[in-house]
Amino acid sequence: MSPEKLGQHFLTDASWQERIERAIQINSGVWVEIGAGHGEMTTRLAHGASKLFAIELDSRLARRLREVTAPCKNVDVVESDVMAVDFEKLTGGQRFSVYGNLPYYITSPILHRLFEHAERMEGIHIVIQYEVAVRIVAQPGRRDYGYLSVVSRWFSRPEIAFRIPPGAFQPPPKVASALVSFRMPGARVKYSLEDETSFLNFVKECFAQKRKMLRNNLRARLGTRTEEVLREVGLPLDARAEQLTVPQFAALFQIAS
Repeated sequence: MSPEKLGQHFLTDASWQERIERAIQINSGVWVEIGAGHGEMTTRLAHGASKLFAIELDSRLARRLREVTAPCKNVDVVESDVMAVDFEKLTGGQRFSVYGNLPYYITSPILHRLFEHAERMEGIHIVIQYEVAVRIVAQPGRRDYGYLSVVSRWFSRPEIAFRIPPGAFQPPPKVASALVSFRMPGARVKYSLEDETSFLNFVKECFAQKRKMLRNNLRARLGTRTEEVLREVGLPLDARAEQLTVPQFAALFQIAS
């Protein structure tokens, strides 16, 4: 399959590579690189990491990557779909950091996959579509604030490091990109939820129809209790999901459960 069909845009500009290298502060721990490509960032990561697992789906690129990284004894090239990787087995249960230049069409699923290992992660640093980056870091009350914003803040403290122009890549994407860093931990450390998956599904329900008031989205779950639950959390009856902070979602879930 061609890089274009895989959604790959290779970061070929050395000055942007250097800027990313400085921004993510490669420490001496275990690192996982997603979408290693031609090795644009692989050797830079290898120089700082004690161990690097470079994941690449394209077999031709993986073969070339092994040749490029042959002098780096701390690099293992993993030819696999990132969605199929067992991160705990791969890293031997150690804490790890992630860098990735992600295909734009699969950013959200990959993030959710990584968040499953949030307790063992130092941080996530990904190059993604700028528009998605804005949604991730959006604050409550903003138009771009949604489910992905809440999930990202639940597991981490996300921030946009900088915007990257299309010309930094080959082939150039049609949109701007951004480096987003997710520092661990997120808001979840302040709560002891027995069923985190149920909480995230609850948040998804709250955003089911963004234009609707929260009470309408929750009616199927809470029935006649809806207004009472909203009052108990201190929310107005005309509140919308996009107005709630992460702590408010957690409080609402605990009372609604």
